[in-house]
Formats: sequence, structure tokens, C-alpha cells
Amino acid sequence: MAQPEKCLQETYAPDNACFGCGPANPKGLRIRSFADGDAVVATWRPEKHHEAFPGILNGGIVGALLDCHSNWAATTALMRAGGAPTPSDGELRLWAKAVEVKGSRAVVEATLSAGGKTCATCRGTFVAVKPGHPAYHRW
Repeated sequence: MAQPEKCLQETYAPDNACFGCGPANPKGLRIRSFADGDAVVATWRPEKHHEAFPGILNGGIVGALLDCHSNWAATTALMRAGGAPTPSDGELRLWAKAVEVKGSRAVVEATLSAGGKTCATCRGTFVAVKPGHPAYHRW
């Protein structure tokens, strides 16, 4: 498939400075994702400074590549299915609730909505940190 000149990131977020996919981050990974039917594809070439060990790509870089590229697959699918991504021209409503608490862990479910429409949801596990952790005593 011949790829268009502008990738999804350059088309929809040209000023984005995201480390993984931001076109405006000269020190980032600069992933360039392209729509390919109902999928999103990209090629990317690591450099020596992306290695954990000689010849082995750092796991954090692997995670950033998958995270950013998957985000653009989700964004593309959601734009096709329902119009546009989360708008930035009005008030957003955030809702979150701890749905499970066990020991020092809490599982939280949350939503973000705009104009009465749910734009994003999440479920996360949060852990109370112990003395010695950099975030201990922050709140």
C-alpha cells in the first residue's frame, strides 16, 4: 500500500509533543501511523540509543510504541463510528468511584463525558505507597 504523505498524527495533532507519536517533539519516537482499511499501520526503525542491551530494544520503548500506535487505532475507529474524538471546546464531566478496596489497593472505575456523551472510560488499580516511595507524604 502506498502511504499518504501526512500520517494520522500530522493530520489530527500536528502540534502534539507526545514522546511516542508527537510530530512536534524533535526528541520523541515520532511514530507515523496510517489508516489501512479498518486497521492502522506504521513502520519505525530503532536506533542504538533505544536499546536496553546491545541488539535488544528497551521494553519501555516497546510499550511507548504499542501505546501510541494503539491509541491512534482507537481514535481512528472511534472517529469512524461516532464522528469526532473528545471535543475541547466545552465543559467535560469526570466521574470516578472506588468499586473495590482491599488492603492498600483500590480499584477505581471512571468516565469522561462531553455534551452528555461518554468519550472515555477506564478501570485502574491504585496502591497506597509506603515510606521511601517518592510519592509518600504528597497528600
